[in-house]
Amino acid sequence: MKALVLRLARENPHWGCRRIQGELVRLGHPIGTTTVWEILTTAGIDPAPRRSGPTWREFLTAQAEAVIACDFVHIDLVDLHRVYPLVLLEHGTRRLHVADVTAHPTASWTVQQARNPAAELDVRVDSLRFLIRDRDTKYTGSFDAVFAADGIEAVRTAPRAPRMNAHCERVIGTLRREALDHLLICNETHARHVLNAYARHYNRHRPHQARKQLAPLAQEHPAPVTDLTTHRLLRTRVLGGVINEYRYAA
Repeated sequence: MKALVLRLARENPHWGCRRIQGELVRLGHPIGTTTVWEILTTAGIDPAPRRSGPTWREFLTAQAEAVIACDFVHIDLVDLHRVYPLVLLEHGTRRLHVADVTAHPTASWTVQQARNPAAELDVRVDSLRFLIRDRDTKYTGSFDAVFAADGIEAVRTAPRAPRMNAHCERVIGTLRREALDHLLICNETHARHVLNAYARHYNRHRPHQARKQLAPLAQEHPAPVTDLTTHRLLRTRVLGGVINEYRYAA
C-alpha cells in the first residue's frame, strides 16, 4: 500500500492527500487521509496539492500537441560569410518548417517570418497554443503579437538555458549532422534549396522514435513485407546522395 501511495504521488505531483485517498478508495483500498499523509511525510514528500511539479519536461510532454518552437541556425558559406535560417518545429508531430534564409536577420525580417507559418507553411495554427523562443533581441513585441493574434502565447526560455528549447536544438543538431556538415553551401539560394530539400525528407520520410518510427507526415506504417526476394528495394538520393531514402517497388 505504501508503494502504491508513493507511485500515485510521484506520477501525479498536483494531487494532494485527499485526492490520492479518493483514488485509492475508487480502486478498492479503504485507507484514511491521515494514513496517506503519514506515508508521504515519512518518505519526505510534501503532501501539499502542488509539491514540486510540473517540471519543464512534464509541461512540454503534456502540452506537446499545442507547442511550436523556433530558433535561428547559422550556416557558414564557402566565402566565409554567414547566413541565418529561421526554423520552427511542432512538438506534437515533430514537423519541421524552414521560414527563410537571410544574411541580415533584423527584427523586421523576423516579424515577417512570423507571418509565414499560417499563410505559407501550412502550420495547424488552431491546435497550437504556445511558442517557445529564446531571448534574442530579434524577437520583438511585434513578433510575439503576430502569434498572439492566432491565440499562440510566446514563452521565453530562461537566459543561457538551451535545454528549455531542447527539441528545436536537437533538430538543428540533426540538420547539421545529416546535411550541412557534408555540403559546401555557396549562397543564400543554395542554402534555401538544401534546407527545403532536407525539410521534405525530414517530414515525409525520416522516422522518429517519439512517433514510433513514423515520419511527421506519416499516419501509419506500410504493410510488413515477409518475402524479401519478391520485392525490389529502391533507393532515392537526396541532396546528391548525402541522404538516401528507401522504399520497395510497387
